[in-house]
Amino acid sequence: MLELPQLRQGVIALLIWLAHFLEEYKVQAGNCWLEQGKNGRCQVLYMSGTSREECCRSVQLGAAWTEEDVPSNTLFRWLLLSGGAPNCVPCKETCDNVDCGSGKRCKMNKRNKPRCVCAPDCTNTTFTAPVCGSDGKTYRNDCALRKAKCKRYPNLVPQYQGRCKKTCRDVQCPGTSTCVVDQVNNAYCVSCNRVCPEVTSADQHLCGNDGIVYASVCHLRRATCILGRSIGVAYEGKCIDAKSCQDIHCPEGKRCLWDSQSGRGRCSVCEDECPESRPGDSVCASDNTTYPSECAMRRAACSLGLILEVKHSGSCNCVDH
Repeated sequence: MLELPQLRQGVIALLIWLAHFLEEYKVQAGNCWLEQGKNGRCQVLYMSGTSREECCRSVQLGAAWTEEDVPSNTLFRWLLLSGGAPNCVPCKETCDNVDCGSGKRCKMNKRNKPRCVCAPDCTNTTFTAPVCGSDGKTYRNDCALRKAKCKRYPNLVPQYQGRCKKTCRDVQCPGTSTCVVDQVNNAYCVSCNRVCPEVTSADQHLCGNDGIVYASVCHLRRATCILGRSIGVAYEGKCIDAKSCQDIHCPEGKRCLWDSQSGRGRCSVCEDECPESRPGDSVCASDNTTYPSECAMRRAACSLGLILEVKHSGSCNCVDH
């Protein structure tokens, strides 16, 4: 039979073990969040039932953690009515040991929180004068383009030196690339494939905007390079004898627009909104209407269900064109 001191020691050991168990369970019951809002609360739930160490090791800078183990209806009420979960503990509170990746660096923001900001290395820039980007916009120099690439357009690359042009005249493309003009008269530098792999499946067929069936994307690009002008894809598959857009099935995210001149339809992406237009952005479209920008013209085309193309830059009332 155990004596009283031994029994007391056993109870103490059991309580210590139970405290460790509860503490461990408590730690594992936290919630991981993708960000801490300006109100100091955790927002955008990433994972439940995880420790702070696991949370902060597996997600992005700006992640935060809450210790409370609460039912889902409480979490919902916090997010809906209170702007996030309380007692929010950020994973990183300084820039120490923060790796933001290439072209970025860690910087403390106005709220004294570490954030990754764009800081491309511009010591060895290719173009120091204005440069035309692959998005059809002119950038002050190569460094400005790299900053835009970091902030908004991860696939952005320089096309050629100088301001973006509406013609291939005086455009010097780097390397072996060739200048072509797209459907809205923007000049681009593209790499031409003179030889295309053999096509073994009809699934690769494309109907071009010129009404010609191309065996693959490669064959259409090759024809574009030969012509020096973008052909564009009307829709996937072989061209059909469509009488209207009702005969053409477009994939999700695209809408059929009808070209009244050629009597053909094409699937186009309709933009939700346009950036604020600036002086000099206006264009005269093929319907003899002046639009504040090419984007505004494309939105109007989607509203009308008709193909609109740029006749020239500036107002349709301009007599110089």
